[in-house]
Amino acid sequence: MRRIRPRRSPAVPLLLAVWAGAMGVLWLWWHNTPSIADNNSKILNAGRITGLLAGYLMALVVLQMARVPALERRVGSDRVARWHAMSGRYTLSLVIAHVFLTMWGYALQGGRTLGDIVQQTIDSINQLPDMGKAAIGTGLLVVIGLVSVGGIRKLMPYDTWYHIHLMTYAAVFLTFWHQITTGNDFAVEPVAKTVWYVLYGSVTALVLWYRILTPIRLNLRHRMRVEAVIEETPGIVSVLIGGKKLHRMGAEAGHFFRWRFLAPGMRFSSHPYSLSAAPRPDMLRITVKAIGDHSAALRKLQPGTRVWAEGPYGAMTASRRSQGKVLLVAGGVGITPMRALFETLPGAAGDITLLYRANTTQDLALWDELSKIAAERGARLMYAVNSPEGERPDISAETLRRKIGDIERHDVFMCGPPGFAQQVYEALRGAGVPARRIHHESFEM
Repeated sequence: MRRIRPRRSPAVPLLLAVWAGAMGVLWLWWHNTPSIADNNSKILNAGRITGLLAGYLMALVVLQMARVPALERRVGSDRVARWHAMSGRYTLSLVIAHVFLTMWGYALQGGRTLGDIVQQTIDSINQLPDMGKAAIGTGLLVVIGLVSVGGIRKLMPYDTWYHIHLMTYAAVFLTFWHQITTGNDFAVEPVAKTVWYVLYGSVTALVLWYRILTPIRLNLRHRMRVEAVIEETPGIVSVLIGGKKLHRMGAEAGHFFRWRFLAPGMRFSSHPYSLSAAPRPDMLRITVKAIGDHSAALRKLQPGTRVWAEGPYGAMTASRRSQGKVLLVAGGVGITPMRALFETLPGAAGDITLLYRANTTQDLALWDELSKIAAERGARLMYAVNSPEGERPDISAETLRRKIGDIERHDVFMCGPPGFAQQVYEALRGAGVPARRIHHESFEM
């Protein structure tokens, strides 16, 4: 235990590389920008730089969708998802600014006024190469951006949003070509054009490899099927998934996969669920609460149903650990990755503690398993449930310090609903736990 060396996240070097690329785009624009003498030149050059930056960010948006293991397992899937959402918002804003400023500049250049932008846009689409494809791609980006707005997204079924979101690939492909054929910077700088082709070509190769070829190889190799479905508590089921040589998938406690069950009505739905037990050579297990159509349908799966999986993903594994003592905090069905870590994290008696929050004792899924693991390992198992009157338990910095006297010397792994996670995070920080030792993955954007 004295030799614990946590794997460092490559987030900082990656961000530095991203900013270096952005600086290179700005230099290209500056290098090819003549002296700006009038308002028309200012508007057109503003359109150029917004277009260049939008093109650069589009490549990064697609890269963040490629599920590259270095990002998904080391930076963390939740952080990559937030980067993707943020990059998408910036990209759409820059695309809209680019279209508006460029068409405005062209209109002024042709002796038109600001009110003639629509006609100027139509003329440009009809006259300039690849502008028709760019217009369609831009329209797709606007649609994707609209359905990704928080309020609208919550009203849509996840599968509908997911499949609309996949049109990002088509949108980027359609808008790419006009960058090369109509972009002045690439016309006068052959090296810049080559770099742009390499950037987009590399991202395309990563998408093909990790989104298509790698999952095909994984599923042909391991041939997974549903072995059994077990009801743990009302509304929560465990799905046992068998296959060949599953230990060679590289899965660890804390990882999740994107699961697709090839049963009627579920073939086109792919959802992320964490492993709820340590992976075995012949068996994986997920435990899921029925909170939507897909999760509710899992209880009806029949043994023998083929399973298509992508992964493993996630960074909330033992590699994040830096201390000898660990506190695991689970809220509701967030117990699933915590249960797997509770079983597998190495430690002497008293080193591992699990705090499980649920509404009632009947909602404590997998409790018998957790009690057995605690007894075998000499680990501590605590639960926090509402009182008979419905009063919520006190999970505060003072309570945590009282229950776990040396909590500031612990690593903390946490999984649960966003509100619960925020409350516990604040309590942990108040109890003296450094932020770098609180490990949590959240997909709220």
